[in-house]
Order: sequence, then C-alpha cells, then structure tokens
Amino acid sequence: MHIMVLGLRGFPGIQGGVETHAEQLYTRIAATTTHDIEVITRSAYWPADTSYQPPSNMRFSRLWCPTASGAEALIHSLLGTAYAVVKRPDVLHVHAVGPALFTPLARLFGVKVIFTHHGPDYDREKWGGAAKTILRLGERMGARFANTRIVISEVIREIIQRKHNKPSELVFNGVEAPGEIGASDVLRTLDLQAHKYILLVSRVVPEKRQLDLIAAFNKAQPDGWKLVLAGNVDGEDRYSGQVRDAAAASPSIVLAGFQNGDALATLFAQAGLFVLPSTHEGLPIALLEALSFGLPVIASDIPANLEVGLPEESYFRVTDVDHLSKRITQLSALPYDAHARQKTSAWVCEKYNWDKIAAQTVAIYEAV
Repeated sequence: MHIMVLGLRGFPGIQGGVETHAEQLYTRIAATTTHDIEVITRSAYWPADTSYQPPSNMRFSRLWCPTASGAEALIHSLLGTAYAVVKRPDVLHVHAVGPALFTPLARLFGVKVIFTHHGPDYDREKWGGAAKTILRLGERMGARFANTRIVISEVIREIIQRKHNKPSELVFNGVEAPGEIGASDVLRTLDLQAHKYILLVSRVVPEKRQLDLIAAFNKAQPDGWKLVLAGNVDGEDRYSGQVRDAAAASPSIVLAGFQNGDALATLFAQAGLFVLPSTHEGLPIALLEALSFGLPVIASDIPANLEVGLPEESYFRVTDVDHLSKRITQLSALPYDAHARQKTSAWVCEKYNWDKIAAQTVAIYEAV
C-alpha cells in the first residue's frame, strides 16, 4: 500500500505538534509494516541536502512552498494535493484543518483521503478574520469529504459530530517512554540547577501564553527557581519581540531557544515543574512528554488539557495570571518525589502508547 502524507513541514528536528506526531507515527509504521510511506515536505523547512536517512520503505518528496505566514500551508497543500492526484497513492493522509481544504479536489479525482483533525486551528490568536474563515472551511471540507476522519481527542470528536454530523475514529496523540539520555551540558550552558526550574516547551506564538507564564513567575518568585522557555524566539513578529523583552527584564528567565535530542530530554528529566498555559491545544504532545518524565505539571483548564485527566491542583483558570501564580507557589514548594514521578510516567506511557497508536492507524488505512 502506498500511503502519502500531507500537512506537515517535515521531520525530524522540525518544531511543531503535527511534525512530532508524524515522526513518531510513521517511523513506527515503516518499522512494523511493508507499506510504502511518502511524506510530502515543505521546501522552506526541509533542506535539499538533508543527511537524514529514513527507513527503506519511507521517502520524502520536497515540494516548494512560500515562506509568508498563512500562505505557506495553503499553497503547499494545493501543490501537494495536485501531486497526489498525479501520483495516485492508495491513501492520502492529510493532517490538520488547513491542508484539508483541498480534500474535495483529491476525492474528485478518485484519491482516497483520510483526514486527521489535530485541533481547531481557527481558534489560534495569531490568525486574522480571513485566515480563520479559510481554516474553518478546511475543517468543513475535511470533515464532509474525507473517506475517514481521525481525531486525537474526545473534544475534537465532539466538534466533528456537532458541527458536521460525521463519525470519526479516535486515535490519541502519543508519547514515547524516556530511554537512556546521552551526555548533554545544556544545564551548565544555561546555568540551571536540577529540579529548580520551571519548563515550557512550545512554539512562541500568542496562544501559548508565554507572557502569562512570565508574569505569573515574576509574581510567585519561587526561591532559587528559574523559568526556562524552550522554543525558537528569534522571529521578527511582534509577539516574539514581546517575549524577548519580558524575559530580558529578569535574570531568572532563560530563553533556551529550540531544543531537541539529548538536550531537550535533559531539560525535561531535570525540570522541577512543567507549565502549559495555552489557550488552544488539540491534545498537547509537550504536556504528554513532560508527564512521561514524571514531572509535576500545571496546565490551563481548556478542554484539551482537562481531557488528560490530571488532579485538580494541576489546573488553573486559563489566562488568570494570579491563579497560575498561586499554582506555581504551591507546586514549587513540594519536595522532589522520585516514586511519584515513576508512577506518573508509567501511567501516561501506557495510556498514550505510540505503538498502539501506529497499529490503530494502520488498521484504518487497510479498512479504507
């Protein structure tokens, strides 16, 4: 079976929830089946001279895309859909609501389409009215015209049923059990003390609410703790500049930049607390990763985060800086508990197991 994948920038080492999802999913499918997997990547992010060597039954097809925000995904998805019409895979698997806009075009030419809804991207604060309209239309086209719809959470399943009266297959995001971590000097480089820093790993965009976290941290001022924001903050947009300025005002706030591999694993493993203050999520992989390392976490009380099923003290009222500050004060005062961390890790790695998720997805492919 020829499976073509559309809707992501590429992998590995490219920041983004869909990119992480695809890397974990398709490397497992390639390792456990003989299906031919073709991943359509975006030229602006996937270098022509990449040294990455995928499994023998996985290949990457690099298509041009513009670099302008908003136009990137739209134009690349149109080109990718046209490419699929020419190449005629057995299944075109489209990820996210924006790329799903062209689902009717693929179906018109007889291509079978599976659409994974990763979350209502039209709720993201960075998009203007026109972009939100296009994203809502993309959701509608994917939900109405795909052969099969996959959702990553019960929250999204309810959206598909309520808004489009369509059934969907629930296949969670997953998390990989932490393995042995290679040597990394990231703590020394960033001047961090183990178990004495709060970590947020995310893209630097308004809906991730880094500014709320900075304000809450400054208000709580946990003794001897630092706040580490991992994510590319070098953008020229207004929000990135605001985050840089807010961080620069305190020596206890560390902008770690984009991290991956052993450095990122070390940051997770040695953190004292993970905080996710976002206003929009599908099923947050970064939160699941933090839990896989057993970290105490604080998350905003949006439906996608509530679905994970954390204790009440792990949630705060979204955008409420004072409430977040109180949660930081409470959880940062707790002693390090290795047993509790092991228990948390075992629970989340069983519930959100990538091997099970890959098997579920293969079954959906073979049933289409």
